[in-house]
Amino acid sequence: MNFLRGVMGGQSAGPQHTEAETIQKLCDRVASSTLLDDRRNAVRALKSLSKKYRLEVGIQAMEHLIHVLQTDRSDSEIIGYALDTLYNIISNDEEEEVEENSTRQSEDLGSQFTEIFIKQQENVTLLLSLLEEFDFHVRWPGVKLLTSLLKQLGPQVQQIILVSPMGVSRLMDLLADSREVIRNDGVLLLQALTRNNGAIQKIVAFENAFERLLDIITEEGNSDGGIVVEDCLILLQNLLKNNNSNQNFFKEGSYIQRMKPWFEVGDENSGWSAQKVTNLHLMLQLVRVLVSPNNPPGATSSCQKAMFQCGLLQQLCTILMATGVPADILTETINTVSEVIRGCQVNQDYFASVNAPSNPPRPAIVVLLMSMVNERQPFVLRCAVLYCFQCFLYKNQKGQGEIVSTLLPSTIDATGISVSAGQLLCGGLFSTDSLSNWCAAVALAHALQENATQKEQLLRVQLATSIGNPPVSLLQQCTNILSQGDKIDRRGSKIQTRVGLLMLLCTWLSNCPIAVTHFLHNSANVPFLTGQIAENLGEEEQLVQGLCALLLGISIYFNDNSLESYTKEKLKQLIEKRIGKENFIEKLGFISKHEFYSRASQKPQPNFPSPEYMIFDHEFTKLVKELEGVITKAIHKSSEEDKKEEEVKKTLEQHDSIVTHYKNMIREQDLQLEELKQQISTLKCQNEQLQTAVTQQVSQIQQHKDQYNLLKVQLGKDNQPQGSYNDGSQMNGIQPEEIGRLREEIEELKSNQELLQNQLAEKDSLIENLKSSQPSPGANEESSATDSARDSEQIADLKQELATLKSQLNSQSIEITKLQTEKQELLQKTEAFAKSVPEPEQSETVTAAKATDVEGRLSALLQETKELKNEIKALSEERTAIKEQLDASNSTIAILQNEKNKLEVDITDSKKNKTIFWCCWLIRIRKYFH
Repeated sequence: MNFLRGVMGGQSAGPQHTEAETIQKLCDRVASSTLLDDRRNAVRALKSLSKKYRLEVGIQAMEHLIHVLQTDRSDSEIIGYALDTLYNIISNDEEEEVEENSTRQSEDLGSQFTEIFIKQQENVTLLLSLLEEFDFHVRWPGVKLLTSLLKQLGPQVQQIILVSPMGVSRLMDLLADSREVIRNDGVLLLQALTRNNGAIQKIVAFENAFERLLDIITEEGNSDGGIVVEDCLILLQNLLKNNNSNQNFFKEGSYIQRMKPWFEVGDENSGWSAQKVTNLHLMLQLVRVLVSPNNPPGATSSCQKAMFQCGLLQQLCTILMATGVPADILTETINTVSEVIRGCQVNQDYFASVNAPSNPPRPAIVVLLMSMVNERQPFVLRCAVLYCFQCFLYKNQKGQGEIVSTLLPSTIDATGISVSAGQLLCGGLFSTDSLSNWCAAVALAHALQENATQKEQLLRVQLATSIGNPPVSLLQQCTNILSQGDKIDRRGSKIQTRVGLLMLLCTWLSNCPIAVTHFLHNSANVPFLTGQIAENLGEEEQLVQGLCALLLGISIYFNDNSLESYTKEKLKQLIEKRIGKENFIEKLGFISKHEFYSRASQKPQPNFPSPEYMIFDHEFTKLVKELEGVITKAIHKSSEEDKKEEEVKKTLEQHDSIVTHYKNMIREQDLQLEELKQQISTLKCQNEQLQTAVTQQVSQIQQHKDQYNLLKVQLGKDNQPQGSYNDGSQMNGIQPEEIGRLREEIEELKSNQELLQNQLAEKDSLIENLKSSQPSPGANEESSATDSARDSEQIADLKQELATLKSQLNSQSIEITKLQTEKQELLQKTEAFAKSVPEPEQSETVTAAKATDVEGRLSALLQETKELKNEIKALSEERTAIKEQLDASNSTIAILQNEKNKLEVDITDSKKNKTIFWCCWLIRIRKYFH
């Protein structure tokens, strides 16, 4: 407060004495008036004075205004006036043009008043609670006031909101407000709230911010929308940039798929509005946030795959090849496509298949390379194309092979109608434009990065320099241009061409002894390098000297001593005599100390303010860091140390070969042990299965024995002789009880026959008596009816007994058939069991004991199988005997059937006799009456 009074006293043009008194009186009215209307009018008056007399109103009225917010919440009008007044005091937004000193003083006032307001954290909490009011006159000024507080002292206000219960959730409700003014200002508030605060960013994201913001962007027309779309995109960048948790949540929520309609811009030649260019630029940047090389590799890879699957990459490539696209949008699209395909094989393969809409169609890579080596194209566009080419080749050996193959003699188009990527790179490499030389050299170096195969393939490339002269290799042509130095008039930087060629040669020769041999085979190369390093040149040339030292060091470190004149030892002696070891190491160390080196090592994208700064490549800085130390050690080593090192290497190689041999042996033994373990486990399983099968078969055999014994009892297999029948035939296969019962039935039938004969005799005698005594007809009819009923009952009984006998014989036949079926099944199981037994000789020494045990068990099983076969044979013989008994039973049944037929004939005859008797009797009666 004292500071503010000091500022007030130091103002050269302060308010009039009457205005200060007026502000004091208004503050008194706000503090002491009991009527709400009086307080409201006083706050309205303070609001009108707060812009012009910001300092005085802030000093005197802030405390009273905060008290109004606490006590008069029921009146929305006075709350709105108080919030507007506080906003005018704290905010630094001034519409009128003011001097620089006044602006700086205004900013100081805003931060000081903000500090006073948030000193009591309850004030911010009170402001958050007021934002829950739906009244427009309360909510809108509250949003503006909180936004101004965040702009003045963002980290402090963010911390207060973060610890406030439901603080962030209340602010998220602003995005759902139906009034566009409040919703749009709510987006600005969340921009300030989420800036550089990961915790709040996560809370906002999990409060469904992505869904709401994408809905707003869609409602506003995507890239054709206005400033609201721009604000939403900035807020999305705040939530996603450098926040891996939110990026993963964005991808898992399938929000990447909703970004595709943003880039459906079509082929527009009518011009783009400035707002559309801004929106699309932010949209492209948002895509790059998700696939940035600085993100974790796993997160970047998953986002790249999602962008390909939903068609977003295809849409970006459409913009890339479209006409009428503004230059800055085209440049940013190229950079975006670069990072979407970087290190992702699927995306890189798709990009290789994209063709430009030309006649005839050309690959997009060729069209882009044409722009890169064209010096008339904008510098930023050429940098973007180089970055795209580097990302296409990053960890893409297939793509590297395709680029190098376009330079090989067998694939070059002899007609010259189509231009390949390799031809464009060679054209740029030997152009008179230094920037084209540098870009082509770096692009070709990326085609060789960590790919020894392509380094060797590139040695086959032959170039025709002029008519009549023999072709020279690409490696020789690069060294020829390098040795010419500044003799060729070039446009651009003086050292840019040489630096590019030296980076290409260093990348080419590293980890490739064959390329080193080819390089040293040209006797002019080593003297040129030593001469360049030994000279005392200016500061600009020191970088070239350092790169020459690096190239010579690579020629020593990766030398296989195949050339007698340039072995490792001779090259080191040459350095010691002409340059000096210390001088050589000093020149080598100058590379990593250069300011352009540190700038290039920060990020992969070649982003330079002007062509003069385009000196180092990001991947080359990694190579320098890797080789600088090992080359220094190699230079300091003596010949004896080299010999010892070679001997150690040979020893290590021998040791490695021995170790490799034993590793292979151990690997083979491990495989054998694994196979034996599998065999043991298989044998165990087979043993368990066999034991189970034996147990089942034993139980089945026991069941068959029980069934056999039961059948034996039922069929009377005790071989006891049975009595003979009257006709002398043997009753085999029928139990004694049944035979006795059949005899009784036959005796009963005979007795019945005799009874019928007696009855006939009685009837005959009765007829004679009737003739003599002439009885009444009614009595005779009743007696004859009684006799006929008795006869019918006896016949029915006989039929029933015969049916019972047939059913018993049928059941015995069924049991015999079942026994035959079970016998066949038992034979099949026995044969299968015998076949499934493995030979004991198949097991190895490790399983000898187990195999012996299994062999013993198998022998027992085979013995038991033989016994089972004998029992089955016995059962078969018994079945034959049973069949014979069944045939005898059938013959007995036939005999009984004949006897039954005879009885039926007798009964029929008796009935006929009765009928004849009654007819005769009736005739006699009639004659008698007549």
